[in-house]
Amino acid sequence: MSDIISVGIIFLSALAHAFLQLGLGSLLLLYHASLNKHVSKKTKTLVSSFISGVGMIVLLGIAAACYALYSIFGDNNLPIELLAALIGIVFSVAIIMWTIYYHRGKTTELWIPKAVAKFISSRAEVTNSNTEAFSLGLLAAFAEFPLSFALILIAANSVLELNYTVRNIALVGYVFIVLLPLIITRLCIRKGKTIVDIQRWREANKTFLRIISGLLFVVLGVFLIAYRIIGVPL
Repeated sequence: MSDIISVGIIFLSALAHAFLQLGLGSLLLLYHASLNKHVSKKTKTLVSSFISGVGMIVLLGIAAACYALYSIFGDNNLPIELLAALIGIVFSVAIIMWTIYYHRGKTTELWIPKAVAKFISSRAEVTNSNTEAFSLGLLAAFAEFPLSFALILIAANSVLELNYTVRNIALVGYVFIVLLPLIITRLCIRKGKTIVDIQRWREANKTFLRIISGLLFVVLGVFLIAYRIIGVPL
């Protein structure tokens, strides 16, 4: 039963992480810039490199978190005080998602430092090699760390609670769920959808995305309170 709770926490953390929009926005910028340069044959490899970069930084982040937690606490769970602080951060991020994460209006522009947004946009426009696309993926995922940091720590703590034989599966599963929006977007474009179609969908469903993304953080926080703070039996 304890493993079921741990897997549930990892799943909810990964799902909340997947609904952060900076990686998807950067991917669409890369698609737009590449197609404008009439290098559609090369676009596939650039997109693959970008997604690999995002996956790499997420995997390294959660692996590093696992190593740090194990070095500090061993096989013990996070202290209640630290877990409570992380839950507080999760609820705070939910409020951010509902209020200031998206700019007002029809735009899907995100509330991130202008310097970061400008740099990512400019790099997407000039990206012309797999190395640059991979680096852009690293940057996009790293720029989300202020919002995903608590999720990664919470998931890493739950990974360490699992049996040794399934820890690697849990790590890969977390990364895969985070990458799902990027993978789905790529598949949609391969099936004939355009960047304009996807962007219009994002704009039309911005309210839904804002609500569901914040709600996922809240559900994770409540789940942690119920099964890790209070200790409700499953």
